[in-house]
Amino acid sequence: METMVPKIKRIDKDRKVKIPVLNIILVLFCSFLLMVSTFIQLDIKQIPLDFIANYNFKKADYVYSIIPQVPMVLFVVGLLGRRLSVTSIVIYILTGLFLFPVFALGGGMRYVTEFGFGYILAYLPAAFFAGSILESGFSVKNILKAAFVGVFAIHIIGVLYMLFISAIRHEGWEFIKGWILAQSMIKVVYDYILSVIALFVAKYLNKYINYLLDV
Repeated sequence: METMVPKIKRIDKDRKVKIPVLNIILVLFCSFLLMVSTFIQLDIKQIPLDFIANYNFKKADYVYSIIPQVPMVLFVVGLLGRRLSVTSIVIYILTGLFLFPVFALGGGMRYVTEFGFGYILAYLPAAFFAGSILESGFSVKNILKAAFVGVFAIHIIGVLYMLFISAIRHEGWEFIKGWILAQSMIKVVYDYILSVIALFVAKYLNKYINYLLDV
C-alpha cells in the first residue's frame, strides 16, 4: 500500500496540469467561434406575415436572414459552463474593442455608441443566468429554460441599450420601431429554436470532453 501513495499523487498532479490547459484552449476556441459566427448568415424560409392578407408574394419575400451569434453564445455556455463562458465572452468583447474589428459593423471603442452594442454586452448576463440554470444539469427542462432566459436577456438588454443610444441621438419613433422589428421580433423565435438545438449539441460535447478528462 505504501508504494501506491506516490503513484496516486503523481496522477493527481498530472491531471491538475492538463485541465487548466484544456480550459484555456476551449475558452480561446469558443471566443473564436463567437467571432466567426458574427460573419455567418443563415437564410431561413418562412411564410410572410402578410401572406393571408394578399396571397401575393415573390420567392425572395419569405427568405429570412439570421446571424447565428446568439445561439452560439448559448452553445458556448453549454460547453464551458457559467464561469468559463463569461471569460470567453469577455475575451471576444475586448478583442473587438481593442484589437480587431470582430463585431458585425467593425470594432474599436467607438462601437460602444452603435445601436447594436447592447446585444453584445448582454451576452455576459445571458451567459451568467443561463449557465446558472445549467449547473443543476442538462435536463430538457433546464435546456429549454436556459435558452429562454439567455435569448430574452440578450434581446431585452439589447433593445434597452438601443433606446438609450436613440435618446442621445434624438432618433424618431419610426427608426426605433423599425429597429425593434428588424432585430428583436421574429428573430427572437429563431434565436430561441437554434439556441435549444445548440444547447443539446453542447450537452453531448460536454460529456465527451469530461470523458477525455477522466481517461
